[in-house]
Amino acid sequence: MQTMIYDSDAFCVLQLDWSDTASTPGGAGEFARGGYEIVDKFARKEIFLGGHAAEGFRNSVQQLIAQEPSSEEIDDFLDRYSALSRQSLHAH
Repeated sequence: MQTMIYDSDAFCVLQLDWSDTASTPGGAGEFARGGYEIVDKFARKEIFLGGHAAEGFRNSVQQLIAQEPSSEEIDDFLDRYSALSRQSLHAH
């Protein structure tokens, strides 16, 4: 399942969940089969965060949201992650 959790002129953030939680034995980590995709619309780049990186991203976002940021502050926050991307987006 794919859920858009943020969309601005500069960025789009999707939460991805490919797991069937009913069939996950032993309660594997929440991001064992999913994560976040951050799309930088201007740079035409994307980055996928899974596992511990996804958990860290979620925690950082929760702290940011608690401060009631502006859209510009959220975009600045996401821009730090966009810098990690080496993969350009290509339309097929």
